[in-house]
Amino acid sequence: MSPLENPTRNRLQRLWLCEALRLREEHAGPLEDGEANRQAQRAASGLPERIEARALWLANRDGQLQAQQHWLQGARMALGLLVLLAVLSGAGLALSALGDGQRPINVFWAVGSLLGLHLLLLCAWLLNLLLTGKQPGVLGRLWLWLSEKLARDARAAQLAPALLLLLQRQGLSRWLLGLLVHGLWLVALLSALLLTLALLATRRYGFVWETTLLGSDTFVSLTHALGAIPALLGFTVPSADIIRASGDAALPIEAARHAWAGWLLGVLLVFGILPRLLLALFCLWRWQAGQRRLVLDLSLPGYSLLRERLQPSSERLGVCDAAPAQLHQPQAGNHTEGSQGALLVAVELDPLRSWPPVLPKGIGDAGVIDSREQRKQLLDQLNRFPPARLLIACDPRRSPDRGSLALLGELARSAAATRIWLLPPPPGEALDSARLGDWHRALEQLQLSYSDSAPLNWLEHGHD
Repeated sequence: MSPLENPTRNRLQRLWLCEALRLREEHAGPLEDGEANRQAQRAASGLPERIEARALWLANRDGQLQAQQHWLQGARMALGLLVLLAVLSGAGLALSALGDGQRPINVFWAVGSLLGLHLLLLCAWLLNLLLTGKQPGVLGRLWLWLSEKLARDARAAQLAPALLLLLQRQGLSRWLLGLLVHGLWLVALLSALLLTLALLATRRYGFVWETTLLGSDTFVSLTHALGAIPALLGFTVPSADIIRASGDAALPIEAARHAWAGWLLGVLLVFGILPRLLLALFCLWRWQAGQRRLVLDLSLPGYSLLRERLQPSSERLGVCDAAPAQLHQPQAGNHTEGSQGALLVAVELDPLRSWPPVLPKGIGDAGVIDSREQRKQLLDQLNRFPPARLLIACDPRRSPDRGSLALLGELARSAAATRIWLLPPPPGEALDSARLGDWHRALEQLQLSYSDSAPLNWLEHGHD
């Protein structure tokens, strides 16, 4: 299967791969991308689409696609751990606020225990959003760190920085991490609400307020102010008489306990859960809207250098690329769209050998490939006019090195069907059996058919 025929990633994942490869090439130098550029030129017409196609091809070859999937799996596992932590934290808030029921609950201490940290961090998030909006925050950094650790793939090291750079350039990181933060707080507060309901339903609590400096009117006003919005939603609010009476001791009256419990639940819902829910929905809306505007910054040096290679103003021969940072295993394949005709080509033959043989009418001769320039010219021609049948002649007296095998695989991917012709030795010479065995193993690994006799009938008619 061609790298460009892999299951299509969504647009964010494709742009993410482009950014990760850009960082990798800036750090380790340019990659060997001759075939990737040709495949990208064949697959798309615009420069951004060609950059995406090139990145997808190289990522498939070098394992970045698999590393991205490992990182995403690690991100899901990290999110699951954070959700579990949020559930436990919410339960801890409820237990610390209500206690075991042996002592009366100070209602304002209970509100502070349930909502104090939430409101403090909510104000900090809003302040960060207004001032910079680009810092990931504690939960965001923890999630990214856990995602990378759980990925367990060294090739995923540049994925997290690439994702942050891509999103920050479009101002989207604040909304993604904001969705994460508000979602986790929403889970924690819902957990606190559910456990609070369970405790209030199974234990008998008394409610009091205590003060040394303030008067009862102050607590009456504060209680009514906090309960105004919950009252609109149907939650009970203690009357002024109940509030004043609760300043001395917990009232044994059932109505008083119900009023204070309803007030506490309403305050938790209105000032804790609803703000986090609304902010999470707002961040989700901004995130989804921003994804549609997400594009590559083609002014960056890494992408500017690709412009001439992917959209050349003129065709040039003999382009020399830097050595690849990591060798890859050659692969064969086929190209079936628009292929027609038959072609014979030889690779690195002895100049003393008589070539080409007598060919039937209608079979093209591509000559002998000896240089980088000839290789590029032939591959460019096959990219435009792929043959239905391609016969590649090789001299088995030479060793099947990595460069030769890579060329065979690349040629095979440019034709609908390919066979290898292992030429017989000149008269008076014999083939090295060990070297011939190396050729057989290498071609079998490439899944290419081979023979030691000329399959000219197959080349002419498509069968033997």
